[in-house]
Amino acid sequence: MENVACNGSGDSQTVFYLTGIPSLQKSLFLLFYLLILAGNTLILVAVVTDPSLHKPMYFFLINLSTLDILFTTTTVPKMLSLFLLGDHFLTFPSCFLQMYLFHSFSCSEAFILVVMAYDRYVAICRPLHYPVHMTPQTNAALAASAWITALLLPVPAVVKTSQMAYKSIAYIYHCFCDHLALVQASCSDTNPQTLMGFCIAMVVSFLPLLLVLLSYARILASVLRINSREGRSKAFSTCSSHLLVVGTYYSSIAVAYVAYRADLPQDFHIMGNVVYAILTPVLNPLIYTLRNKDVKAAITKMARHQDLKNVRKP
Repeated sequence: MENVACNGSGDSQTVFYLTGIPSLQKSLFLLFYLLILAGNTLILVAVVTDPSLHKPMYFFLINLSTLDILFTTTTVPKMLSLFLLGDHFLTFPSCFLQMYLFHSFSCSEAFILVVMAYDRYVAICRPLHYPVHMTPQTNAALAASAWITALLLPVPAVVKTSQMAYKSIAYIYHCFCDHLALVQASCSDTNPQTLMGFCIAMVVSFLPLLLVLLSYARILASVLRINSREGRSKAFSTCSSHLLVVGTYYSSIAVAYVAYRADLPQDFHIMGNVVYAILTPVLNPLIYTLRNKDVKAAITKMARHQDLKNVRKP
């Protein structure tokens, strides 16, 4: 099917054609999506129903699990429709809505990880002030600021990209509507939008990472001043799950960046973004279930309670 000449800027008559990834084992995405939904829902239910987990640390974990569900639901159902049903097309509004939500939820995750690092900093470095600083009102304000900032940040890039000129059928060499893929599908000058996307990515990626590293530098300095080995071990154990999640998140960003910058076939560029979209949401529930004893205990208690209910049924 041949593309015709470019439409005017921001022409909503444009239809986007997602090419997908020909070499990918596509049925795995259904398994990954089910794991993401089940794992994060399990954490949500465990934290909400167990009073011992009604603490700031787990309030932010609820936000993280909710984000993981929303983040993947923005892209994976359409990817499954593309891979399993051959549904390649997306309308102009649907594509830009997907792009906006994908980048908004990605930004939200970065900011929530910063808030969680701040929570650990106050808990370890200023333990006597923790109940005063981390009140329910403060926690809600921190979470809300992370969500609202992330919802606003991608708006300029989405608006500017939607005003670019596209052909009636614009081919997107990707399996979802990512900013860079949409820019490359345009027949307008791509340099301004590529630069804007790069600048926003630097702000969203490196500023939160810097804040997390500063928090953990202060935490490390504080922990090293603890005399007892048991005390140091306990302090580090409260941070281990969060550190692993941060490592997973920024590792997936690094994979996406290297895949984009390296001289590799187009499929590898797309796979870098797909890893970024799926890896962290899949691993986060596993990390908090296996590494956090409180969450593990709450899930075990929930499972035992369910078993008892099943036994008592006639």
